[in-house]
Amino acid sequence: MTGVQTCALPISGGFIGGALVARLLAQGVRDVRCVDIKPLAEWQRRFEGCDNRVADLRSAAACEAACAGREVVFNLACDMGGIGFIETRKADCMISVLINTNMLVAARAAGVRRFFYSSSACVYAADKQTGTQVSLKEPDAYPAMPEDGYGWEKLFSERMARHFREDFGLTTRMARYHNVYGPEGTWTGGREKAPAAICRKVAEVPDGGEIEVWGDGTAVRSYTYVDDLVDGILLLTASDRDEPANIGNPEYVSVNELVATVAAVAGKTVTIRHIDGPVGVQSRNFANNAIEKLGFRANFPLRAGIERTYPWVAAQVEAARAAG
Repeated sequence: MTGVQTCALPISGGFIGGALVARLLAQGVRDVRCVDIKPLAEWQRRFEGCDNRVADLRSAAACEAACAGREVVFNLACDMGGIGFIETRKADCMISVLINTNMLVAARAAGVRRFFYSSSACVYAADKQTGTQVSLKEPDAYPAMPEDGYGWEKLFSERMARHFREDFGLTTRMARYHNVYGPEGTWTGGREKAPAAICRKVAEVPDGGEIEVWGDGTAVRSYTYVDDLVDGILLLTASDRDEPANIGNPEYVSVNELVATVAAVAGKTVTIRHIDGPVGVQSRNFANNAIEKLGFRANFPLRAGIERTYPWVAAQVEAARAAG
């Protein structure tokens, strides 16, 4: 984002937003406005010198204030979590359409130069993610049958961003995330993603202990380390690509293999007890060709990312134990 002096980042008190703010500040971006619904004391990362604001971006007025005077807007705001959350809170997920609508309207009115929207791999139809298909490219989101709730919200908002570009000339960029993890992320409470949840469970048991895993553990995913995701976001936002782009780490593992990786990093032996619970699609394969044409490469294989993530989660577990 060379040359950018003003930008707004809803939602910046969260995991990905915080990592993005840190990178922008390191690159010399100035006058960064950070917006989150949570009280400042609950922000996962907060940066001195930024314009840190608490606001509910479901409100049109809050979005107008967030976008006022900005050149670039990164809209990462939504109500979501791991598979347990998105499978049981579909209406809450879809209400995020209010955020995306109001942010686009406000960005257009404010004369924002570039608008980034964070979408998801959940826009792809479940019947294309059985483990037997070729890697999904961006056009494979159509004919549309995204995952219920969260996936529909993301795909609809992609279309809205596209039409704001086509009809109003607002430059929009859209990335489809694939299972992002890393330190400073949500690690407990029901909204955490699989890597953080497994790290927590392994940290909570002694060597030789047992952890619970939803399903039979054969579901296949790729996991994207947050620093790699930020690389992709910045490349895509600065690029000439109008269409959405997948951003992920093309290393596929089963949930059982994820557990084995975390246990190895922790230096523990654990056994798995498979229980009933939401699992999602069987396999989520995707193509990175579009983002790689812009110069992207995933630099963190799963083991390297877990080596950075597990110690942080384990420290949170220990702190929680000490506190109570």
